[in-house]
Amino acid sequence: MKPNKPAAEMTTKELASYIDYSVLKPEFTEQEIIDLTKDGVKLGCATICINPGYMELCRPYVQGSDTKLCPVTDFPFGDSSTASRVKQIEDVAKYDEVKEVDIVANFGKIRSGKLDEVTEDLKACAEAAHKYGRELKVILETDALTKEEIKAGCHCVMDSGADFIKTSTGFLTGHDNVGATPEVIQLIMDENQGKCKIKGSGCIRTRERFLKLIDMGIDRMGIGFRSIPVVLDLKQ
Repeated sequence: MKPNKPAAEMTTKELASYIDYSVLKPEFTEQEIIDLTKDGVKLGCATICINPGYMELCRPYVQGSDTKLCPVTDFPFGDSSTASRVKQIEDVAKYDEVKEVDIVANFGKIRSGKLDEVTEDLKACAEAAHKYGRELKVILETDALTKEEIKAGCHCVMDSGADFIKTSTGFLTGHDNVGATPEVIQLIMDENQGKCKIKGSGCIRTRERFLKLIDMGIDRMGIGFRSIPVVLDLKQ
């Protein structure tokens, strides 16, 4: 949805509301996770994206704030069984501190043309999240896909009843990593036609790209801790 004013005229708090603060690096210590979670809450980010094993660690730091948690499931490969994926979602969606759950689509199956299987899997995942009143964001891993495969993946998400189409994990190797470029976001918007919300992630490291994507009508962006001060133009 197009914003009601240019992104360049938004306050820091308004801009932060577009951000899912990414705290997903597996090498983070517990103290680093706590510190970054507290930083995201202080800024007023929409959510803190965490690995599911840190739910209990992070819950106390978002309580009483406008910021929620967004656990990321079956990350970063998306190739577990449907039963496992549903269980992972249910394990985290039950918490009141959770706003949304992210999950990685089985993008190998998208590349294989097994679109009905992808859709059915995502439908089960969406139902698991919705059972607890949480929205589901589906990561397509667009850097691993052709334009036609991205379009096909969008329809899998739309047909599954999931709530968001998301671009990237930020952890893909062996491919050119371009992430959430305006061109990729526009491709998804054109295919989606407003049926799902859209989250960009991956390589959003400049304020220029951040503001442009907001002006295009993106709903959310995943931003890493090093890029947060840059996109929000925070004085160090």
